Amino acid sequence: MTSTTLTDQPGGRENGGGAVVPVPWTDRIRAAGLRVTKPRLAVLDAVDRHQHATADEVLAEVRTALPEIAVQSIYVVLHSLTDAGLLRQLDLANSPARYETRVDDNHHHAVCTVCGRIEDVACAVGHAPCLTPSETHGMSIHVADVVYQGVCSHCSAQRAGATAVPV
Repeated sequence: MTSTTLTDQPGGRENGGGAVVPVPWTDRIRAAGLRVTKPRLAVLDAVDRHQHATADEVLAEVRTALPEIAVQSIYVVLHSLTDAGLLRQLDLANSPARYETRVDDNHHHAVCTVCGRIEDVACAVGHAPCLTPSETHGMSIHVADVVYQGVCSHCSAQRAGATAVPV
């Protein structure tokens, strides 16, 4: 498991010619002050392949490489990688926690209220936090989470077809 981050995802480094070279997970784990372990590599690899995955989805994917891994181990690894800044945990309404490897920018999410599809949405302003609250209550705001809820084009088309009256 020597998977790397995707070249269009944060976490890469420029090679001098403007191209982004992916940074191996092992380097990123060490840079975060953690030991490189098979479970950490497997979890990062699984989440990188399946963005916005739940812990159960990560477990199923990791078990293809590490069949004996315990459920509790997945939760421990997910939390340690999230605390280290290698994963981002999404807490969406009516959904278990989800995880993604896109952590180096302030982006938001669009969620289909019919099928549950989740898509990344770029920050409208481009810097963190991209929303400035009218009142901070003395807090130093670091992140603004915005979740757009709607119906995706696929579900909209299905709904339109279902409401068509046969002639």
